[in-house]
Amino acid sequence: MRVFSGNSNPQLAREIAQYLGLQLSSATVDRFSDGEIKIQVHDNVRQTHCVIIQPVSSPVNDSLMELLLLISTLRRASAAEITAVIPY
Repeated sequence: MRVFSGNSNPQLAREIAQYLGLQLSSATVDRFSDGEIKIQVHDNVRQTHCVIIQPVSSPVNDSLMELLLLISTLRRASAAEITAVIPY
């Protein structure tokens, strides 16, 4: 299993991964110069279960788009399962 985080609350994701006995997987969630979101996954996720921890808090639009783009990126990287954990 691999645990990923967006920019909304990376500390929470680190604590959850540590509780599970895992390390937070390496991914870059950044912005292009025109403001668009750029996602790069640095770990091999082929045929693995991936968990994304991303609260959809303020700014809601940015947090939600990061979550959706992380899901899309992991699907294109051939992840077997993707679970989104969206804490309130």
